[in-house]
Amino acid sequence: MSMINEKFGSRVTSAWNDLRPQTRTLLERAWQSTPPAVEQSRAYDPRADRELSKLLAALDERTQRKEAGAEDESARQARRLADTCAQMLTQQTQSAEVFGQLIQRAHERQQFARLDELANGMALRLAPSELCDMARSQNVVVRALANEVLTQAPPSLLRALLHDPIDADVARSVLERQAHEFGLEEAKRTLREIDEFGG
Repeated sequence: MSMINEKFGSRVTSAWNDLRPQTRTLLERAWQSTPPAVEQSRAYDPRADRELSKLLAALDERTQRKEAGAEDESARQARRLADTCAQMLTQQTQSAEVFGQLIQRAHERQQFARLDELANGMALRLAPSELCDMARSQNVVVRALANEVLTQAPPSLLRALLHDPIDADVARSVLERQAHEFGLEEAKRTLREIDEFGG
């Protein structure tokens, strides 16, 4: 991709150079299709996640610096490449940390449809303990979205987390919300049993 040059800055160039050939090929293919089409790989590749996440952070930093001044062609390309990276990660990541990065990015850009897409991805691809970890995030938007995803989980799944010393508080809070806000009978029964018999 000839658009990666010194105009993008040293951090972007470094992140680009750190991409493995297979990650670079996937990104180039997504870039060349309109709208970006992400190839679904057969197996999740956490290293590709880390590479794309690092490149996305560098590109976003570069485009934010340029927003104050007039946008040139390289800034437009950087924004488009960042959006392509974000789309790839949205469709394939299984990392709570990367989901957090994407949630913050989508919220800053007021991309509410993307937030819905991320919530769906989190429900499908993250373990309950990872969702609980996100529900304790310092970022209020990440925390809120993780809690919303957990609220959709079956009470039986949340019950299993009540025995975990780290996740028990989050699981109990979500069960109480399911019981009181949504009137879910299984959540009410689970809470009664926990209170009466300790599990």
